[in-house]
Amino acid sequence: MKKSMLTIAIFAIAIITSTNTFAQKFPKLDVSPMDAAAFPTNWRNSDKVVKVVYSRPSLKGRSLAKLAPNDKVWRTGANESAVITFYKDVIFGGKKVKKGTYSLYTIPTEGDWTIILSNQLNYWGSYFYKQDQDVVRVNGAVSKVEDSIEAFSMMFDKNMTLKMGWEHTVVSVPITVK
Repeated sequence: MKKSMLTIAIFAIAIITSTNTFAQKFPKLDVSPMDAAAFPTNWRNSDKVVKVVYSRPSLKGRSLAKLAPNDKVWRTGANESAVITFYKDVIFGGKKVKKGTYSLYTIPTEGDWTIILSNQLNYWGSYFYKQDQDVVRVNGAVSKVEDSIEAFSMMFDKNMTLKMGWEHTVVSVPITVK
């Protein structure tokens, strides 16, 4: 009897300590959550032309100019560099781009922004950006909107134009299938 009680006690202690050992500790929700936009935008259409995955920083009382300074390469979002995948050959901002996956960088300016597709993948931010890895550089037309956009956002309109909006700024890059 003592032997079986000892066995049960050891078994119970093993179970109690093992749950702590194997318990998962998931990280907290990111303050700049990851998001994606695709074209066609309808989720039922699986024949996508393009998809962009990026993180969505918020202004939180700060200015766009502070978070994405003019004349400096920006990761186009937060955390990792934004990634854009073309599932077909396209014309991106007037330049031919072969299907594939690229990092999406931007250079904000007072006028139109420079939009960059780069072969550099899996990089945090733009700290390791190298211009010699650029695939194309195009102009993104800037327009202003009245209502402030708190969280950086990307979308494709009905014409497959990539729109990036933050604060009172919207940057547009036309995309067509080659």
